[in-house]
Amino acid sequence: MNSPELGASISSQVWSPAMYHLFEETSNSSSSSMGTSVMSCKASESEDNDPEAEDKVCAVCGDKANGYHFHVMTCEGCKGFFRRSITKGFRFTCPFVRTCPINKVKRRQCQACRLQKCLDVGMRKDMIMSEDALVTRRVLRTKRKHDRAQKVQQVVEVGSLTEEDEQLISILMDAQKKNFDSSFSKFVEYRPPLRIQKFYWKNSSVPSPQSTSSPGSLSPPLENVLPVDMEPSAKGDQLVDNVLPSDICMVPHFADLSTFMIKQVIKFAKEIPTFQALPTDDQISLLKGATMEVCQIQFNTIFNLETNLWECGELKYSIQDGAMSGFQQLYLEPLLKFHITLRKLKLHEAEYVLMQAISLFSPDRSGVIAHNVIDGIQEKVALTLKCYIDQRHPLPDGRFLYAKLLSLLTELRTLNDENTRQLLHIQDMSSNAMTPLMKELFC
Repeated sequence: MNSPELGASISSQVWSPAMYHLFEETSNSSSSSMGTSVMSCKASESEDNDPEAEDKVCAVCGDKANGYHFHVMTCEGCKGFFRRSITKGFRFTCPFVRTCPINKVKRRQCQACRLQKCLDVGMRKDMIMSEDALVTRRVLRTKRKHDRAQKVQQVVEVGSLTEEDEQLISILMDAQKKNFDSSFSKFVEYRPPLRIQKFYWKNSSVPSPQSTSSPGSLSPPLENVLPVDMEPSAKGDQLVDNVLPSDICMVPHFADLSTFMIKQVIKFAKEIPTFQALPTDDQISLLKGATMEVCQIQFNTIFNLETNLWECGELKYSIQDGAMSGFQQLYLEPLLKFHITLRKLKLHEAEYVLMQAISLFSPDRSGVIAHNVIDGIQEKVALTLKCYIDQRHPLPDGRFLYAKLLSLLTELRTLNDENTRQLLHIQDMSSNAMTPLMKELFC
């Protein structure tokens, strides 16, 4: 299936026409990459110190050893003696019969026997580095130590967000503002929401929707409504799961709303240079896996904690609207809890977009090929979120916030899986439950 609209940059074997148009609209030539250079030097003269060095003894003199030197476990004194003797070319002579005892006390009495014992226990001349090599290694070690200290300082000190972190946040914020229509003023081409009034109020103290709701909303709590053909005693306060196809009257409208949100997420992703730089197949895999998660994070920014309504401009949606779209209690109750919990954290806009990026750049999505590259991008975004929270989100709200957000992202992954399962079930009941773009993502 080839399309002249795509050009050479998008594989025509993967995208449907619905996705072609979006990528043509949003593609740009900008690209950049995140990366770090790592300097290393092979330390042949001395291996890493043994963590159990206090229990080790020098193979030459029996003193306390502090690690392997020149291939043998030795103390610092014998290490230095061996290096000096070889590099300076000393020729020692034993005043006796070359059988002097070498131990902690007498090791200085006969240098010839001490050097011979160093060779006998296996210390290697070829592992001795030149003075120039030693100087180079010390410089590299000092630099690595300084770099590690800087990274730690960036995490713990106030104002430690680096220029690179600030640039990343700026890119994500610009992509969000450019493509997420929080007022939903551009959401105009949709099939109208048909909320069939098939509900009665279990509790007379609960106001009717006509008395409390705006024209586009249905506000009474979920547990206070039941289909009129169900007995209250049979269902109690539970959301009814056995919804008939004739009851899912909100399906066409929700399909249009979901498509509108999906388009925004795709455009958001295409504004991120590191996403653009990925292979096309990986871009597709990441979008298929993360789009609904990013939609939910964006949707949380318009969630009203006082009314439990999602306020999309003049349109307002309640959790009951999800029930009238065919979604079941198994999904809707955890979804509402997720939005309430996330909204109570009072996130900054930067924290929302960084959460979206962490979700988008998930290397374990099905079909991903460049795992290491995507994992590196996600790690960078996660560290930036941690630094931002530590420095910009004041206590007490900022306490444990990073851990809470990671937990919510894990919960969102579970909700995403259940959303897909239920969408496919709704599609079986109603053929207009998905638009072509939704089918591209979920089928």
